[in-house]
Amino acid sequence: MIRYTEEREFTQKQVEELFLSVGWVSGKYPSHLHKALLNSPFVISAWDGGQLVGLIRGIDDGCMTAFLHYLLVSPAYRRQGIASRLVAMAKEHYRDFFYINVMPEDSGNAPFYERHGFELMPDGVAMQICNHNFAH
Repeated sequence: MIRYTEEREFTQKQVEELFLSVGWVSGKYPSHLHKALLNSPFVISAWDGGQLVGLIRGIDDGCMTAFLHYLLVSPAYRRQGIASRLVAMAKEHYRDFFYINVMPEDSGNAPFYERHGFELMPDGVAMQICNHNFAH
């Protein structure tokens, strides 16, 4: 049975392994990633016993706008409803906010978010600066 918690009980190594398991470059910066998660206003993690198998993070301004960032599930645990449960819990947490935004890094994930009530923004585009001088 999968256990979900808002407690920040994950270690740097567990976070690194989860992020690398899905091929996300963030996993190559485990100390920064762990610190970022510990300092985020909202994080829910999914656990199978002592193994971190999924995670979602929310960044928000406290009342108007929230961004869901970092929704990931270990490949061995996909198709079990974990991502859907994490999104549902995040939507419940942010139910009183005016906007809940998500920026899927892969456009192929848009249908998943649409099934959870998200809509494509008219004429919206995702934009980003990647700081290639980021220090390990």
